Amino acid sequence: MEGVLVLAGTPIGQAGDAPPRLAAELAGADVVAAEDTRRLKRLCADLDVTLAGRVVSYFEGNEQARTPVLLEALLAGDRVVLVTDAGMPSVSDPGYRLVAAAVEHDVRVTAVPGPSAVLTALAVSGLPVDRFCFEGFLPRKAGERGRRLAALAAEERTMVFFEAPHRTEAALEAMAEALGDDRRAAVCRELTKTHEEVRRGPLAELVAWAADGVRGEVTIVVEGASGGPAVDSDPGSLRTAVADLEASGSTRKEAIAEVARRAGLPKREVYDVVHR
Repeated sequence: MEGVLVLAGTPIGQAGDAPPRLAAELAGADVVAAEDTRRLKRLCADLDVTLAGRVVSYFEGNEQARTPVLLEALLAGDRVVLVTDAGMPSVSDPGYRLVAAAVEHDVRVTAVPGPSAVLTALAVSGLPVDRFCFEGFLPRKAGERGRRLAALAAEERTMVFFEAPHRTEAALEAMAEALGDDRRAAVCRELTKTHEEVRRGPLAELVAWAADGVRGEVTIVVEGASGGPAVDSDPGSLRTAVADLEASGSTRKEAIAEVARRAGLPKREVYDVVHR
């Protein structure tokens, strides 16, 4: 038998959001590698799952040492299911090292798609979602954090960040300084949980809000930089702007998407004007 590594998404809040395949994969695994074995136990209780395989811990502190052990199990033909505390393994969570090792040794890697704080926050933010980038956690040190954000000042895609609640105010202050007080953003707190809260507004406004303290899991979504001048919504201006972008090397599809963003219109509306 050939071993298989299964990256299993877990709920970010409510157990009822668990993907249907998760229970079956946990029950049928030869090995379950968990970021926190106590959370795994609670999750199995919520899903009414009895684990038949062995359980090992796999977290940031032992990830490097434990990867060769799990790789050995995979090469021996075991089905190894990897779960983290919430969301998808390897996305700002343990998993990348094991995936890389498995791929290097031609071990099959698959996934049980599940909830994602990144996509959930992006979807409810009210900010553009057609193009985005995930930046994970910002550096803890102020200087390094400032340099990272300065490098993102011209990023045109919507940006998604994870942040610890006690560092949220400092992160928002650094964002306002590097990206501008009026840059639109959304702070998404405790997504899908009982006390879910989404605060939207300019960064300066969110800094003031965070000064009272922030609790829970935090995901921050920030609007990208304006890639060019605003475009009027009349048909002539839209056609001219699309033509100019095409002349500079953009494809028709890219040009329509960019003009739609600058004009604040749906892409379909710009498409209809251009092709009318």
